[in-house]
Amino acid sequence: MRIGELARRAGVTTKAVRYYESLGLLAPVRLTNGYRDYDEHDVRLTQEIRTLCRLGIPVEATRPFLECLALGHRHADDCPAALAGYRDAIDELTQRIDDLTARRAVLMAHLHEAAHRNSRFAPATEGEEPMTDYTSLPADLPVPKDDGAAAHLRGARMPQLRLHATDGATISLDALGAGRTVLYIYPLTGRPGTDLPEGWDSIPGARGCTAETCGFRDHHQDLLAAGATRVYGLSSQDSDYQREVTERLRLPFQMLSDPARRLAQALDLPTFTTGGLTLYKRLTLIIKDDVIEHVFYPIFPPDKHADQVLAWLGDNAHRP
Repeated sequence: MRIGELARRAGVTTKAVRYYESLGLLAPVRLTNGYRDYDEHDVRLTQEIRTLCRLGIPVEATRPFLECLALGHRHADDCPAALAGYRDAIDELTQRIDDLTARRAVLMAHLHEAAHRNSRFAPATEGEEPMTDYTSLPADLPVPKDDGAAAHLRGARMPQLRLHATDGATISLDALGAGRTVLYIYPLTGRPGTDLPEGWDSIPGARGCTAETCGFRDHHQDLLAAGATRVYGLSSQDSDYQREVTERLRLPFQMLSDPARRLAQALDLPTFTTGGLTLYKRLTLIIKDDVIEHVFYPIFPPDKHADQVLAWLGDNAHRP
């Protein structure tokens, strides 16, 4: 068969086939006209190389497996040399894991130091547990469901409500000014040395407030360029709590504090209770001319939410 058919049947490119030949892993017969002629054994060898490469074994290290097939064995790993190839690959992966673990520990130490540099809370002493990395989210976080609790908000007028900001100012929610305001509302940011409520990661939509906030921080200038006039974060933590977060995360915008959850009462916003605390569910309001123009709810994943808001602003830049 020709090289194109071999590549198709083995699921590789013709360039890959030529590379295998250059390494001596394939040795097709040459016809009198100079063309290479591949057979079923070449297909099997090529498929084996592809499978081993997907396992992380370099092409150059597949030779013992191919030689095992050439000796007539049914499986490419029936020979001692092939088993040694597995062990070599495992040893290499183990070394890489160790290296990555060491690098992660160094990065965590830098994060721990940097997070406390602007915090009024002392870092943990030797022997204590290091700060949780609240910016990294577990892969198995439960996804919040749309329970319809925010369906009534679009088109609603913002209430006459004044909330304290972390810079000491008082913000009137019914007089935010011209242009679009992004108001992202969240349950609770983690803080160094402070435990989150028990079972926090298992509550749909709870984990990810710091990651979400960092996203709005990193995209702040992009959001303004896309049409947002101002950005605020809001939660039920008091101003002192949020001021520490603002300083530690170096936020370029202010956070609003609503410990009595007055906005929830005025707009019938969704909340949940855990560990004796009643907290806001995560949602974001786009406010224009003191009216809620758009609502993001539910929000997932929280660390990508600033990108979602940025995309919406871009898509609705010229909307009247």
